[in-house]
Amino acid sequence: MNLILMGLPGAGKGTQAEKINEEYNIPHISTGDMFRLAIKEGTPLGKKAKEFMDQGALVPDEVTIGIVKERLSKDDCKQGFLLDGFPRTIAQAEALDELLSELGTSIDHVIHVDVPENVLVDRLTGRRVCPTCGATYHVMYNPPKQEGICDRDGSKLIQRDDDTAETVKNRLAVNIEQSQPLLDFYQNKGYLVTVDGNKDIDVVFKDIQSKIEN
Repeated sequence: MNLILMGLPGAGKGTQAEKINEEYNIPHISTGDMFRLAIKEGTPLGKKAKEFMDQGALVPDEVTIGIVKERLSKDDCKQGFLLDGFPRTIAQAEALDELLSELGTSIDHVIHVDVPENVLVDRLTGRRVCPTCGATYHVMYNPPKQEGICDRDGSKLIQRDDDTAETVKNRLAVNIEQSQPLLDFYQNKGYLVTVDGNKDIDVVFKDIQSKIEN
């Protein structure tokens, strides 16, 4: 089964990716993991990607797609894969279709974990971090025993700059603008499966299972 996982920051994609990986025994492939592997293996494309990344520049599509092809050609992808973080644009989605056609396969489902924006803001702005040991908490979902204090070392917890409401709302707006054309693209192809991510983790996973297995 060849799957793509989509969802806004805070939607719980990572958790569902782990569950899909365990249940179906297909590799969870994130863009970051692909780049790190190509760089570690020292492939020509990995070296090219590293040059751009070292300069803080975006890796061009042709390099990214080449790295995707290298990764999807590996033996562990023969029974399927779960792509996370790729494609990000229509051009990448079209290139992925061509690439999979070359490999004699295609996408089966694009799973969109959908969560209302206001819920995502609550999830993302509720994070608190210990500046000393790095422990992470959430004011609603994983609060410390004593409010505002780290359980491990008693340090005062902080909210990161990128977790403030204004920053989170801006980040979500950018992500929505980028992802909507892709969702429309896959909807038109008949691949899109949308699940309500504003439920218990196990309920969301059961919903994913029932939709992709039917």
